[in-house]
Amino acid sequence: MTKTADNPAIDPFEAALGVSDVKGRSPWEDAWHRLLKNRAAVYSAFIMGIMFLLVVFGPMLISWESDFTDWDYTSSPPSLESGHWFGTDSVGRDILVRTLEGGRISLLVGLVATIVSLLIGVSYGAIAGYFGGPADRIMMRVVDIIYALPFMFFVILLMVVFGRDILVRH
Repeated sequence: MTKTADNPAIDPFEAALGVSDVKGRSPWEDAWHRLLKNRAAVYSAFIMGIMFLLVVFGPMLISWESDFTDWDYTSSPPSLESGHWFGTDSVGRDILVRTLEGGRISLLVGLVATIVSLLIGVSYGAIAGYFGGPADRIMMRVVDIIYALPFMFFVILLMVVFGRDILVRH
């Protein structure tokens, strides 16, 4: 760097290329711009957002309860006049409310599975990284074996170990 009386430190590359005028972007910013250019991803995110809002807030906005039996409209088709937009089942319960509440359960299952997977993965990786060496190699071979097993075999093995009623207490 050359020092002058006017400018105490001038980088010759910065002076030649005008680098001071160029603003860099972070990897997050690059990823965000790439995502916004992908129309299918933007439309899908919009539709998923609407579905999320419907599933979370929809049952609160509809006048029917999921377990309410409307005896006047058992097994009725979808109708705007009766207020059963998806119709009713054979017991007279509103199918729209039951569908939205089923969506809540599906979201909850996905969220819990993601959190459990994250906790197990981070803990397992932290242990492997902390101890390193032979412990890391052994732990990674266990992961390789788990990845090599078919998923259905793994589920059957878990059911044999834990039984069919993991959450049900008798």
